[in-house]
Amino acid sequence: MSTAHRLLGSGDHKVLVLHDWFGTSAGWGSFLDYLDGDTFSYAFLDYRGYGDRKDVTGAYTLAEIADDALALADELGWENFSLVGHSMGGKAVQQVLAQAPHRVRKLVGLAPVPAGAYPLDADGEALFFGAALDRDKRLAIVDLVTGQRASRAWVALMVDRSIEHSTREAFGGYVQDWVTADLAHRISGSPVPVKVIVGEHDLALTAEVMRGTWLAHYPNAELEEIANSGHYPMHETPVALATSLEAFLRA
Repeated sequence: MSTAHRLLGSGDHKVLVLHDWFGTSAGWGSFLDYLDGDTFSYAFLDYRGYGDRKDVTGAYTLAEIADDALALADELGWENFSLVGHSMGGKAVQQVLAQAPHRVRKLVGLAPVPAGAYPLDADGEALFFGAALDRDKRLAIVDLVTGQRASRAWVALMVDRSIEHSTREAFGGYVQDWVTADLAHRISGSPVPVKVIVGEHDLALTAEVMRGTWLAHYPNAELEEIANSGHYPMHETPVALATSLEAFLRA
């Protein structure tokens, strides 16, 4: 295999999983313990500049992530597969769908960035575009999207792992692309079955935002709001997330 990845399970239903801006293929916590490896095979990809591919340079764009994801699927011999994407990965899986719609069985967005450009005011631009070089800005972002309710130790751990396991160039490059890229015209109206899962305490990517974007773009989309979770249900409510995800993939 030429594309580094993590593989979980040996089931017939193949699932490509794309992580968030702060995460890696290894950053899914105990959620992985609750997945059904007899029914599903999950492949977790690290982006260029992240995790096991931290030393791999690139353009750091959604299109590049999609190209790498499709290359991994080809290497694994997966002609058809479902897609799961968290946050920035939620926009990246839509890029995969845009590039290879005939290969996608189902699509799941976990607290996902919508397909269109993501509007930021001046303060938001300073916060997000400055986060590559400023640990305090990363702390503020994780605190915001978890509803300003998570422990300081956990927020710091998430941030420090992001600093350790990604390069500044990659972290700064991807945000420029996922904030500005507009894929809406390429995926709108797709008949693929879609499930969108958000945490009730996420202050950024809310159920209301999803109704105006994801559910408006996909005619076969459904929305679930997970109680007692913010932006990171794989850490905050892992059993509930695994149960919800696989119930949809099995249906």
